[in-house]
Amino acid sequence: MIIGVPKEIKEEEYRVGIAPAGVRILRDAGHTVLIEQGAGEGSRISDEEYERAGAVIVDGPQEVYGRGELIMKVKEPQPEEYELLREDQILYAYLHLAPAAELTKALLDRKIIGVAYETIQLPDGSLPLLTPMSEVAGRMSVQIGAHFLEKTQGGRGVLLSGVPGVSRGRVTIIGAGTVGQAATKIAVGFGAEVRLLDVNQRRLMYMDDIFGSRITTIMSNYDTIYESVAQSHLVIGSVLITGARAPRLVDRSMVAAMKAGAVIVDVAIDQGGCVQTSRPTSHKHPTYVVDDVIHYCVPNMPGVVARTSTFALTNVTLPYALKIADLGLSEAVRCDQALARGVNVHKGLVTYDNVAGALGYPYTPVNEIFGP
Repeated sequence: MIIGVPKEIKEEEYRVGIAPAGVRILRDAGHTVLIEQGAGEGSRISDEEYERAGAVIVDGPQEVYGRGELIMKVKEPQPEEYELLREDQILYAYLHLAPAAELTKALLDRKIIGVAYETIQLPDGSLPLLTPMSEVAGRMSVQIGAHFLEKTQGGRGVLLSGVPGVSRGRVTIIGAGTVGQAATKIAVGFGAEVRLLDVNQRRLMYMDDIFGSRITTIMSNYDTIYESVAQSHLVIGSVLITGARAPRLVDRSMVAAMKAGAVIVDVAIDQGGCVQTSRPTSHKHPTYVVDDVIHYCVPNMPGVVARTSTFALTNVTLPYALKIADLGLSEAVRCDQALARGVNVHKGLVTYDNVAGALGYPYTPVNEIFGP
């Protein structure tokens, strides 16, 4: 199979779809890997490193998309890339289609087969291709929040750790999944006063076992969210419903009740955000203010720690890419139900239930296309 890896063009996105070690493994399995010239520069990976691993360097995206049977990238295609997509082409990337009506329509119109990293799901419910980037974003969320709490950034001027004789900063983390756990780890390390909310009692018990009295675990509902948010200097939104639009758990009245100069980091913005006042921003213009509260809502947070993120991503995306390339998508999906959950659109049909429900399309189960 011919695998094409284009240069990412989303604003301030520096990751690349594969590291050289992944190229070598695909090449050794008999596949051809096309890398767009300069695709790895943002991750400090040179064209020469890719060539040594066995890649073919091509001049531009036209050849990558024109020849590639499997397009392996990081972020969803941008509007200027839509015309490059070819019918029956397999697009393997983070797609986040539930809040993206325009992108979904473009993929359906072009009869693309879209395999979304974020919905490949193991029988235990875990999301192996989302986990490493969730770890990165969760860890980043606290250091970003701490930065924007500084007075020079418009924040309240609070040091999360406090100092002897002065109380610590208060951090509320909504959602105790991978992002929430990573954020909790860093917030505790910063020395903050940490509240962690979730609707899953078993998850809260697990987090309590790990962190003990260093955090306060709270069952999540409207009242507890309101109270915690209003009292916090930093709120981190880390709620995820796989493949679906994130529920808006923090409404405008809660934002208005926060302290002037407090900060919200909405990590759920990739799936539409869990804060009513959230809207996507960028690394170039990362924040805006509503009701004197700073909002940070960058959808591709791991893109600025690109080298770490690229290698971490390749570790988990490569096995599925190799399976698709070796077996073909149909056989790979029949052999691997986790991979089957990743197929969101297929030649004009929506094949993921939460995407269909969010955008009002008919839902076609994957096994109706590929068989059980």
